[in-house]
Amino acid sequence: MSYTIAQITSTERVSFGEYQYHIYKDGRFIATYWHDYRGDNHGIEFSDGTKDESPVGRMTEFLEGGGPHPLELSERAVAYLQKRQ
Repeated sequence: MSYTIAQITSTERVSFGEYQYHIYKDGRFIATYWHDYRGDNHGIEFSDGTKDESPVGRMTEFLEGGGPHPLELSERAVAYLQKRQ
């Protein structure tokens, strides 16, 4: 089973607004992950409507990469998602 994450791009995102991402398991949408512009607040909403704030501690412990590197879920994020599924 593999997880992928893709940033939701919108021309309507305001400065200092939330960043949002779709998470897929084996190509099937399972959740939306979000964080504020600084990464201080973050959370996840699953496709069944359940929500969890700060799912693995800090935002940087959930996402890895970005910039010149591909965006990926951390090992802790994958373990969290496997436990929730």
